[in-house]
Amino acid sequence: MAQQTTASSERMMEEVRIVTGEAVLLDAAPASAAARMLSGLIDYGLTTIGLILSIITLLAVRPVSTSGPDPLVMIAFSLLMLGWIVLLPLTVEVASRGSSIGRWVMGLRVVRDDGGTVSLRHCLVRVLVGVVEIYAALSILAIASCTVTRRGKRLGDLLAGTYVVRDQLEAATAPPILMPPELASWAEQTDLRALPGNLALVARTFLQRASTIEPRSRQRLGAELAESLSSCVSPPPPKGTHPERFLAAVLAERRDRELALAMRDRQVAEETRAQMALLPHGVGGQSGAPTSP
Repeated sequence: MAQQTTASSERMMEEVRIVTGEAVLLDAAPASAAARMLSGLIDYGLTTIGLILSIITLLAVRPVSTSGPDPLVMIAFSLLMLGWIVLLPLTVEVASRGSSIGRWVMGLRVVRDDGGTVSLRHCLVRVLVGVVEIYAALSILAIASCTVTRRGKRLGDLLAGTYVVRDQLEAATAPPILMPPELASWAEQTDLRALPGNLALVARTFLQRASTIEPRSRQRLGAELAESLSSCVSPPPPKGTHPERFLAAVLAERRDRELALAMRDRQVAEETRAQMALLPHGVGGQSGAPTSP
């Protein structure tokens, strides 16, 4: 049954759609290998040109000595390599949330396997693996991986759990998934940690498109997805719960918990910044006022 559900889900997700946390539905199909190669050619071409110009400038400022290698030149050369090949691509990808100059030109973006925005960890893995599969292997490993994998993933994507999508299509506002009132108390006590992101994405897309699915296929696929989700949550839903309402309860609770976690992290970050901005104890007080020991 699990294999049937996976097959049905894959058929329904043939044109992969990504749903953001703000309930915005994006027609974001996986990018083709050709589009990825062109965007990579732009990105790594610009990186190579910038690195070469930097090295030429370094050698013009401090020519190579005939007596032997200059330690300062070697250190500067290593820093240039690190900056252009690792730090700059990493900074751009993190700041742009999965984009780059080449991807921007081609209308592409890197996302997680569950359709979410990539984080520093994902970008770091992609950049570090890229040093081996693109620069050291002259892009042979990256091209081979993009050609044979289903979503056109290179090795860095396989290890980071990401892939590249077409990001230039129009977004359509989709109605948010609401919590069924009769399942609210059950959902609050449910353990959702075992729920995989790709299964949640398929369930969310099914609910968003349920009205356009033929009734018998909708009933069958809804029951299969509900059975798959029920094995990932604990305790199971009350007996007699409609499959689609069960899916909605799980996804709504998962969304609310992620939102609460994000708000808590933001509050902690703001409190930390506020504490760091405070003056040290006893500094800035009234003139001549004694300070406490």
